[in-house]
Amino acid sequence: MMIMIRAIVRPEKADNVLASLMDEGFPAVTKYSVTGRGKQRGIKIGEVTYDEIPKTMLVSVVRKSDKDFVINTIIAAARSGVKGAFGDGKIFVTEVEEVYTISSGVKEGVEVAA
Repeated sequence: MMIMIRAIVRPEKADNVLASLMDEGFPAVTKYSVTGRGKQRGIKIGEVTYDEIPKTMLVSVVRKSDKDFVINTIIAAARSGVKGAFGDGKIFVTEVEEVYTISSGVKEGVEVAA
């Protein structure tokens, strides 16, 4: 089975995460610039509230057996300081049913759980 991991991280941490994933043997990542807010509902500076905070979304599809390793690699590279901080991001995990290579039209082997 394949797993899609979507990590929303601080933009200044994205290169750390990409380098860590590459070093650990997971080079296939799609990167998006996104905006959003978490539980804290943005940042208030003086009288102005910024509720669309810049973030970076990194998307990777990995084998289910690699899921925990990849997630821990992302957390280690994206976390601010030892304990982390509000706004460090989120990781979302979903199962991938099918994968096709566009250039060949070939359906790639996606292991099916029994």
